[in-house]
Amino acid sequence: MPARVDQAHDPAVVADLATARLGTAFFRRALNRVLDDDLDGVSLLPGWTRRHVVAHVGYNARALARLVDWAATGVETPMYDSPEARNEEIEFGATLPPEALRNLVEHSAIDLDVRWRDLAADRWSQIVRTAQGREVPAAETVWMRIREVWLHAVDLDSGARVGQIPADVQERLISDIHRAWVVRPAGRIPSLAATDRSARWGPPDAASTVSGPLAALTAWATGRLPTAAAEVLRWSGGPPGPAPRWI
Repeated sequence: MPARVDQAHDPAVVADLATARLGTAFFRRALNRVLDDDLDGVSLLPGWTRRHVVAHVGYNARALARLVDWAATGVETPMYDSPEARNEEIEFGATLPPEALRNLVEHSAIDLDVRWRDLAADRWSQIVRTAQGREVPAAETVWMRIREVWLHAVDLDSGARVGQIPADVQERLISDIHRAWVVRPAGRIPSLAATDRSARWGPPDAASTVSGPLAALTAWATGRLPTAAAEVLRWSGGPPGPAPRWI
């Protein structure tokens, strides 16, 4: 019997699928380093234990699978019934026994990957709606998952580091973040400049610029830069401070 393969033909989608699968493996390794008793420990996300992070990653896969179903069938299937339902789901998942919590992540990731694999090539452009109300093509679900697995592997605080995230993923993350700052301005929006990649986000004549290695910029912009590591960044036009909220 011939093996079933991805139906997607678009090179960008094919590349993103590979990155999402690599990120899933990255998250799996980070989770495998967390002992069952340590799941109750704090994560890098304020107010969340490692249990919350794991539950969120598992239920996120299920939510994205609903969007893929929407694209496949044309029948509207929202990610969540409501923001409250999403939060309640995560809180419930955080109470699961360790084995059930690990199985949630593993099985939901496999299910999502199968749905991606079987999505017809002409359905990847089908418009679906995210939990934030954005209308995007189904192909965006892969990038949404990429962000989740790579960043939340770091949040487990079990050895994964932002610098291990592929550089192109970091650059796309910063692009998303800076775009969100501009759309939802909250005070002065700095430009960002990666000194090791010759990459910049925002105008060169911005009132304030934060510059430094790409990994440090990504960690700072996503709220994951340890205070002790902030000295690797350079600021112009103002004193250092926390990054604006982006999500």
